[in-house]
Amino acid sequence: MPVANNEELVKRIARLAKQNQELEEHIKKLEKMNEELIRDNNKIKVLYERISPEGPKEFGEGEKRERSLKFNMATVLFADIHGFSRLVEGMDSSSVMDELDEINVEFEAIVTRFKIEKIKTIGDTYMCAGGIPVKNITNPVDVVMAAIEMRNFLEKYEIEKRRMNSRIWDLKIGIHSGPVTAAISGRKKINYDIKGDTVNIASRIGAVSDSGMILISVMTYELVKEFFNCEYFGKLPVKYTDALQMYKVKGLKPEFSVNGEGVVSNESFRVKFGLIQFTDIQEIILDKLEMDLPGYLFYHNVKHTVDVVTEVELIGWAEGCSDEEILLLKTAALFHDAGHIVAYDNHEFYSTQIAKEMLPEFNYTPDQIEQICSIIMSTKLPPKPTNLLENIICDSDLDYLGRSDFIPVSNTLYEELKAQNKMGSLNDWNKIQVKFISGHQYFTKTARSLREVNKKLQIERIQSMITE
Repeated sequence: MPVANNEELVKRIARLAKQNQELEEHIKKLEKMNEELIRDNNKIKVLYERISPEGPKEFGEGEKRERSLKFNMATVLFADIHGFSRLVEGMDSSSVMDELDEINVEFEAIVTRFKIEKIKTIGDTYMCAGGIPVKNITNPVDVVMAAIEMRNFLEKYEIEKRRMNSRIWDLKIGIHSGPVTAAISGRKKINYDIKGDTVNIASRIGAVSDSGMILISVMTYELVKEFFNCEYFGKLPVKYTDALQMYKVKGLKPEFSVNGEGVVSNESFRVKFGLIQFTDIQEIILDKLEMDLPGYLFYHNVKHTVDVVTEVELIGWAEGCSDEEILLLKTAALFHDAGHIVAYDNHEFYSTQIAKEMLPEFNYTPDQIEQICSIIMSTKLPPKPTNLLENIICDSDLDYLGRSDFIPVSNTLYEELKAQNKMGSLNDWNKIQVKFISGHQYFTKTARSLREVNKKLQIERIQSMITE
């Protein structure tokens, strides 16, 4: 009897051990799934913060809507709207506050137009920051442009009040670029309170600025100097580091301003600015492609998009394109395969729809968007370009035909088509490739000189791989 009990006990222990092992394996699977979900959720948060007009929000109901985010590159502006010491005799306090309110309202309209976040007003000091909550590469230029408009507005305001000989309000502005930490609060309206050395330095620069002056740190200067005329001002002592150099912003460079007056930006500014802003658009689109493109796209993937963006710029400069034409080409190349998110067939059309929806937010004109859409549609096979820009993108899209890595790249396209039951055997594919390459021609002189010879070698290589 004891022997039987021992055997039963051993069996039970064995069953428990097996169950325990199964539970451990199940826990490991759940932990792995949880890690993947956390990574996916973080990706979604990053993308949401980048594209949401309301900025980042907490995910889930009932969570405390207060947290902090680190911004590696923001530009902080302090505007001291001083003038209380020069009040006109007989001017009552309510009129003074009404005028200050008018000025603050206009400043808020200016910063909103430049996609800058108002942080707070402290008495007659106005504080705002670019690059928050939507991270962008253009925020130093945005903030300096806003500062010029603020100064210009106040000049006109005093003229309208007809007191230029005894003006009340004047403006001192300090600007600095660097990392900040933003504490986020609020439910219906999200508020940001930023902290860090960047904020403290911007405040100190504002304090040493003179009336009517826009004073920027050397960090901001290095990021905006190609757009603005600046003059060295002096050094600001900074704790634990070397003295900080500062520069006065006199205005836009003549080539970037209407009538060369340095106040209102012109078309050349908008194009130059667009080439810099393209980096922000590219990051958004590539993230979207990374997340949303179907898994069977072994060829029409993020790498292909990056290759075409790079190639249109290379061929574009070689073909003598202007800055604006390069901007149009790079934008079209970035969007040209985005339609694969919607459908494989007719993806060019869907790409134009995505471009039309997104590009107005980045100040592309209707005419530019129309040109970009035409360039995208020209990549539809068989290519039938009608102008230089369409020639360039068609050559860039099929650049791999004349590259040394043609065979492995071509095989990824074959695997992509095969995964959708659009292609038979590899031998059949090679026959189609020989026929396609033999009938293909590059449209630009640059592409012909770079790729046409290699293309002939590709035909010979593929023919050697074909079996009857």
